[in-house]
Amino acid sequence: RLAGYDAVIATGSNNTSRYFHYYFKDVPHIIRKSRTSVAVLTGNETPEELTALGHDVFDYFGLGCRNISRIFLPEGYNLDKLFNGIFSFGHVVNHNKYANNYDYNKAVWLLNMEDLLDNGFILLKKDERIASPTASLFYTYYTNIQQAYDAIAEHEQEIQCVVSSTHIPFGQAQTPQLWDYADGVDTIRFITSLA
Repeated sequence: RLAGYDAVIATGSNNTSRYFHYYFKDVPHIIRKSRTSVAVLTGNETPEELTALGHDVFDYFGLGCRNISRIFLPEGYNLDKLFNGIFSFGHVVNHNKYANNYDYNKAVWLLNMEDLLDNGFILLKKDERIASPTASLFYTYYTNIQQAYDAIAEHEQEIQCVVSSTHIPFGQAQTPQLWDYADGVDTIRFITSLA
């Protein structure tokens, strides 16, 4: 058993957080759950913005809550624009763990006869879930951009950040400012309040 602590900051899966909440219920605490990030495209993005989005998708893949795992696209969006924008990130498939995820997810989804789009280094799958596995990206279409923002609001507790022309700029998801606290919880204020 742990002893001699005044407060706790912990992070883990959604399941782990339930145990942390129970175990540390009698002391001040910040307990983080699993989160991921999403992007909203309008179809008016420049090639440079789409390339910047590649950083949001691929930098630190599989390691953090700031990786884009689902994108919202306007109905009729030409996915070739997205594929062209992220083409320069193709080298990521040379990373052994990334490649294993890519191969595994592709095999499972093909066996299940899922519809996939594949450019050789990332799998795009139409899916309503927020979090996609490493080496894949879920996408959905909207007819009105408010539909995308309604879906985001519905999953607010699962989303760390939103990348779009009106939120966090493309390419900036992985470079938070000092005051961009995880889950919106001011960690410094929490620590100083313990004194």
